[in-house]
Amino acid sequence: MSKSLVLYFSRAGNNYSNSGIKYIEIGNTEVIAKYIQEFTDADLFKMDPLNDYPEDYMECTVVAQEELKDDARPELKEYIEDISEYDVIYIGFPNWWSTMPMPVWTQLEKLDFEGKTIKPFVTHEGSGFGKSLNDLKKLCPGANIEDGLSIQGSFVSSSKEKVMHWVKR
Repeated sequence: MSKSLVLYFSRAGNNYSNSGIKYIEIGNTEVIAKYIQEFTDADLFKMDPLNDYPEDYMECTVVAQEELKDDARPELKEYIEDISEYDVIYIGFPNWWSTMPMPVWTQLEKLDFEGKTIKPFVTHEGSGFGKSLNDLKKLCPGANIEDGLSIQGSFVSSSKEKVMHWVKR
């Protein structure tokens, strides 16, 4: 029997949406991650940075852009060290500056994805995956990266059925 893992990064607080900046209790990507867990009984692991991002949306974007420009690898509060027991790994993140937030890079570089099936998912406000799928291919050599799921953050709460259909494919 195949075992699955949902490996994700998500940020609560002030987020951009199609109606402007709004506060969210649970990050959009975390909502999707929990839907996936519900449909697959997968294990969950949140890539949580040691130092929280600013709650203010604009300040957060400045920090995220600086990290990307510096090719930073922010430390995480906890790492998953071994994924050998998993066959399918769902990797989720918001699109920040056309790719994955740098804490995702920090975690993925520590893992061996040889022979794994990766099902990526992204939350965004109109930019889809950006260049993150190409970045995933670089970070996960030897993995089979399947078609991803792209969900606009403003529609996360009404996307449960869409997630279910994607998971069941």
